[in-house]
Amino acid sequence: MGRGETVSERRIAYRADPPAAGNAEGISLFWLSGYKSDMGSTKATELAAFAAANGYGCTRFDYSGHGISSGEFENGTIGSWLEEALTVFRTVTSGRQIVVGSSMGGYIALLMLRRLLAIAPEQAARIAGVVLIAPAWDMTEELMWKQFDQKARRDLEETGVFLLPSEYGEPYAISRALIEEGRSHLMGRRPFDPGRPVVILQGRFDTSVPISHSRALVGVLEGGWAEFVEIPDGDHRLSRPQDISLLFTKIDEMIVRANFK
Repeated sequence: MGRGETVSERRIAYRADPPAAGNAEGISLFWLSGYKSDMGSTKATELAAFAAANGYGCTRFDYSGHGISSGEFENGTIGSWLEEALTVFRTVTSGRQIVVGSSMGGYIALLMLRRLLAIAPEQAARIAGVVLIAPAWDMTEELMWKQFDQKARRDLEETGVFLLPSEYGEPYAISRALIEEGRSHLMGRRPFDPGRPVVILQGRFDTSVPISHSRALVGVLEGGWAEFVEIPDGDHRLSRPQDISLLFTKIDEMIVRANFK
């Protein structure tokens, strides 16, 4: 387990497990957690166990303000967490990767791929495919700001923070900086061609990322690469045994499709 990767004075905790010696193709998975989640979550640990059982490498990390990384959660922005993801990907991983992102992690995965395609195509080439679980793309604008009532918007403008109730525990502290900085990363008006397979797993009963929002992402991803998979009885977390099993099946399919095998 490695710790201490510095990104603009933030210390980022990560765990990087290499592929098994017999894995000639060097297959590895790169995990991106959701908002207020961390690398110790159910899906992250299940993914790491799946990787180990199959001889794959697996890298996961905590964004600043999450898990055991440094920093205050309220100081985080889409841009800062994106830069952390890029740094871990570029400095910790090697070889071809399947990137797996959950909720906000799905958004970060797409932003990371788009950035690498623009500035470091040789790094982008290492991403063989992307699996998104209830991707919260453009979340700060579409799933937060546009859904806030006048009181929430006034709280943000006057105090700089709004406490958003959560069905998963204590309220989320949404900062004005998160909303304002997030506007520089919106994808809706900037469709792009991912250039590799993208699988979207979405629960019909997701109340955090509506299924219509995930369906709309297919239109943002050009080139016909996106596969949309609806889980009829699924919620936002998609962490039930059957959900995890489906995730692993889709990863296996992507590995075959990417000519790893």
